[in-house]
Amino acid sequence: MKNFQSIHNRLFLIFLLSSLGLLAIVSFAYYQRATDQIKEKVVTIAEKNISQTVGLFDLLLKGYDSVTKSLNSNYDLMRLLQNYAIADTVEAVNLERRITDSIGAIFYSRSDILGIHIVTNEDKVFSFDRSNGASVRDYSEMAWFAELQQSTGEMRWLGVYPESLMSGGIRQPVFAFGRQLYELTALKSIGVFLIETDVGAIYSALSNASLGPGSYVIIQDASGQDIIRTSEDDTELPANLSNSLREGEIIVHGTDHALVTAAKIGMAEWTMLGVTPSRELQLELKETQQFLLTVILVLVAAATILATLVSRSFSSPFKRLIQQMKQVELGNFKGRVHVESYGELNVLVGSFNRMVEQMDELIERIKLASISEKHAELQALQAQVNPHFLFNTLDMIYWMLDERENDRLGGVILALSKIFRYSSDWEEASRVSLQQELEQIKHYFTIIETRLGGRANLYIEVEERWLKTLVPKMILQPIVENAVKYGLEPLNRSGVLRVYSRHAAGKLEIIVEDDGVGMEQETLERVVHSLAGRENAEKAGNEREERRSIGLLNVHRRISLMFGESYGLQIQSTLDKGTIVTASFPVLDREEDKR
Repeated sequence: MKNFQSIHNRLFLIFLLSSLGLLAIVSFAYYQRATDQIKEKVVTIAEKNISQTVGLFDLLLKGYDSVTKSLNSNYDLMRLLQNYAIADTVEAVNLERRITDSIGAIFYSRSDILGIHIVTNEDKVFSFDRSNGASVRDYSEMAWFAELQQSTGEMRWLGVYPESLMSGGIRQPVFAFGRQLYELTALKSIGVFLIETDVGAIYSALSNASLGPGSYVIIQDASGQDIIRTSEDDTELPANLSNSLREGEIIVHGTDHALVTAAKIGMAEWTMLGVTPSRELQLELKETQQFLLTVILVLVAAATILATLVSRSFSSPFKRLIQQMKQVELGNFKGRVHVESYGELNVLVGSFNRMVEQMDELIERIKLASISEKHAELQALQAQVNPHFLFNTLDMIYWMLDERENDRLGGVILALSKIFRYSSDWEEASRVSLQQELEQIKHYFTIIETRLGGRANLYIEVEERWLKTLVPKMILQPIVENAVKYGLEPLNRSGVLRVYSRHAAGKLEIIVEDDGVGMEQETLERVVHSLAGRENAEKAGNEREERRSIGLLNVHRRISLMFGESYGLQIQSTLDKGTIVTASFPVLDREEDKR
């Protein structure tokens, strides 16, 4: 989630989502409009096709009707049929040949006729077909024959059959129709005739209603029974369409399964249904979908690239500004941001550059002031040499002169002179080796042992490897002086002071430990608080505790000023058991490292 908090990513996401949202709305509207237009186009084409197909089918039926009329109005044929009924055997053979020739002339008038069959009322059959003398099928009990006999001269369109109804030699689908055969002068029925044609012409005419490879046509009679069906597809169709149709009217009915177009066939009182399954209608929609999907993918890619460019152009100056801010955070105030972008950003960058420049100047001034202040404070701290020790030493010298102990006096005066020389020379350096500090402690203890009459014993146990380590000057003597004055002097017994070293956590620790009277917990807390810099901590105790705190605070602040806040003094004390003061220093700065 953090990645989406940046300006670049948020701008990219907002711009991209806005573009995609707009693209989705436009695409949806376009798809809906395209779908509606395609449906309107399909309906229009379906109506046109079914209208044309009905017209073609009517023309085809009219052609067949004219064939039957030419047969029925053939005077010579009617006369031959009537004479055949009363002729003897020899004459009947001659008449049969002439009748067959007359039928053959009509047969060859159309190429799609497969057979013409005349059945007289005396059950005599005259046929002319493409069966090459095949036998006549039994017809007397057939429903179609009864239908022809019941007619009163009107055309009876029987429909499509899988094979010839009368000729045993025609084993292919045929379209059959016929009517009563009348002698026109007497209006007397002579018999019936049946004409069978190739269904190819029928299917060819019906193919005009197709909207696609899967489309098909159904022709139903007045009762809704299928007469002709160009496909065995079992798509569910709406019922009773033919009942609501009038001649010349076209009905388009859409379902979830198919688009159905219906129209009346005037010649036969039939209904033609053009059926296009939904899967066929989806083909053009699929092409539209594919086109739209391609366009969407291209636009999405373009929107992504554009969103990237826009977000980068806007966020790049901010990134440079942030990088420079991080440099400022690390303490680098010398860098500047240089960008040429939007006006508002240019103003912001200019303000930032001026702010950094002013901060750099201010920090330099503060740094110089801080250094000056630190030097002044360090010099003031270094000048805080406790005069109380000098006073006691001079008092002791006076006492020894009075006792005439000249040898001991010489040692004390020599130690005092070394102490004066060491503590007064600050010009060369404010840092010395740990070995020099320990030598100063030994000189100091020469005087202390004389003062206390041997009741204070000093043990120095510092490892030799630390003797060259650089430490602030005059930092051990105030600690040792405090230990002697407040820890060992009040004892009514001999006391021990140990100075030893320890290496812990990358620090060198010099520990000054005494077995003196120690401090009460409340006193210890006040001293610790004073080292921690708590306000008014030094004023919380009596004058004795205040002097003790000032000496230790002097040392602690000098160490912290030189090496940092992580170094300085730590104090532990237990009443009647003693006090431990630990001074910590870095171990990297040794005297040999400076050479």
